[in-house]
Amino acid sequence: MHCAILTLFPEAIRPYLDESILGIAQAQGNLQVDLVDFRDHALDPHRTVDDRPFGGGPGMVLKPEPIFSAIDEVEQASGPFHKILLCPRGRTFDQARARDLSRMERLMFVCGRYEGFDERIRDGLAASDGGYEEISLGDFVLAGGELPAVAVLEAAVRLIPGVLGCAESAQLESFEGELLDYPQYTRPRDFRGMDVPEVLFSGDHAKVARWREEQARSLTARKLAAEGRAPTTSD
Repeated sequence: MHCAILTLFPEAIRPYLDESILGIAQAQGNLQVDLVDFRDHALDPHRTVDDRPFGGGPGMVLKPEPIFSAIDEVEQASGPFHKILLCPRGRTFDQARARDLSRMERLMFVCGRYEGFDERIRDGLAASDGGYEEISLGDFVLAGGELPAVAVLEAAVRLIPGVLGCAESAQLESFEGELLDYPQYTRPRDFRGMDVPEVLFSGDHAKVARWREEQARSLTARKLAAEGRAPTTSD
């Protein structure tokens, strides 16, 4: 996968991109990440990327020229990207969308700041090649789109075949089916009076599997109840 992240703060996210799963994926050759500071594409010596909103109001709005200049340069070099705008209007991100994105060859994240985007940025992206969507991590506000971009990228990249050392890890975890993951334990067997369930030492694989499914169902039901949602039923 080839990923481009358009941001005003590339150095703020570069260290995370070079570590753990994302760093491993790059070392494997499964991922290429280009960090693009769209301030470098501003049209004036002061590298201005924002301005006051027409009609008045608080804050500053991101201008379209630097962003589209950066997009044009990236796509002229590598071809069309599927573009993702990180913003509160977007579809709430989930594991199903992560799987879809993991199959794409080129992703471009456009990270917002300040009071948001000039609406023509959305209009231009919607008319561009490669596809376009808006994604939100949830109903809360961050200072910008950098953290959501990295979160979405990591969720997608870890599903690319070969990135994780054990493919089963991605298949059996939370949100890959209807249930949350079951509780996990490791050494020591006793920690501050908290014991590991005896069933895990039984050697009976069928019994362990049943216990894990029961725990997963219980955890999922409790989460849904806390959120005021009904559990999904299946035969």
